[in-house]
Amino acid sequence: MEHRFTGPAYTLGIEEELMILDEETLDLSNSIETVLAALPPVEGEPQVKEELMESVVEIMTTPSSSMHEVSEQLHGLRRQVQATARECGLAIGSAGTHPSALWEEQRIVARPRYRALVSQLRWIARQELIFGVHVHVGVDDPDKAVHVANGMRVHLPLLLALSANSPFWRADYTGLLSTRTPVFRAFPRVGIPPRYEDWQDYERRVEFMVRSKVIEDYTYLWYDVRPHPRLGTVEVRVMDAQTRVEHTLGLAALVQALVRELCEHFETGSRLSSYPYEMLDENKFIAARHGLDGELVDLPQEQRVSTRALAKRVLDRVRDHAQDLGSADQLAGVDDLLEGGNGASRQTVVWEANHDLREVLREVVDKTAA
Repeated sequence: MEHRFTGPAYTLGIEEELMILDEETLDLSNSIETVLAALPPVEGEPQVKEELMESVVEIMTTPSSSMHEVSEQLHGLRRQVQATARECGLAIGSAGTHPSALWEEQRIVARPRYRALVSQLRWIARQELIFGVHVHVGVDDPDKAVHVANGMRVHLPLLLALSANSPFWRADYTGLLSTRTPVFRAFPRVGIPPRYEDWQDYERRVEFMVRSKVIEDYTYLWYDVRPHPRLGTVEVRVMDAQTRVEHTLGLAALVQALVRELCEHFETGSRLSSYPYEMLDENKFIAARHGLDGELVDLPQEQRVSTRALAKRVLDRVRDHAQDLGSADQLAGVDDLLEGGNGASRQTVVWEANHDLREVLREVVDKTAA
């Protein structure tokens, strides 16, 4: 398998899936083609693209070693799609789910990959009306990339707890802070990934799946973290879309710092601790259910600890890495999540005032634009 794990290390890229809404009703609008047509033409790879459904727009930064540059790009991309949407009588919102939308009312984009996906997965794909944020960090060696992906598995529940931003589904207050998580769980090849011994093991197992014709290539592995050979990155995919851009940037800075910590761990020849898969998965459920207000099992130990306390401990441990990477200032976004609550808890505060989901949506749209 060809790969680009050749460096430079620790480059950063961010992808956000955003909601396209009717400006008046705030219902989802099947308008991606309208938005794309209204954007100015660009040379090279576009940074604004379609996703599975016509009510979703994806924005993506180009890889950069500068957090300042990535931040400027992400702010600029949000501003661009919001301005374009307004010109078309639309609005843009960012959260893990639309509080009241029905997947039955959404159209699939007219692209071969997505039509084939729906043909293969049927209802599983059609009901995937969810929105996430993906963070790519460059790694300069294939074995190191597998080591990082293996090591990130223990951090996935914590990243989910910080990012949980989907307490509503089909006009129902679900009791989960990340409803996006169980919705996506219906897909095959998702969730906590398997552990691979090294690059050769990863390559052998993925190519077995390709030769067996169950997947076309490794991009059909939708795990919460995965090596991305074509881009030369480790991609973290567990997080709900964030309403406030500073929270997206804070989570990206945290992921980048954790990747650096794991790269240095690999370079010293150290081995990762062994984590029972069922406990990694259990921690992820706790994070989806309770967000920052629960208790995670402090693996590899058996003790449960406050999720907030665990987050603060990890955050303090990697601050020096963030400082070296030039992203320490962005960690303020994670501090704000810990102090003010994640997106789901903030949505809930608005909803509890009047039990008005349109009021929640207006808050989401306003804060997405801020």
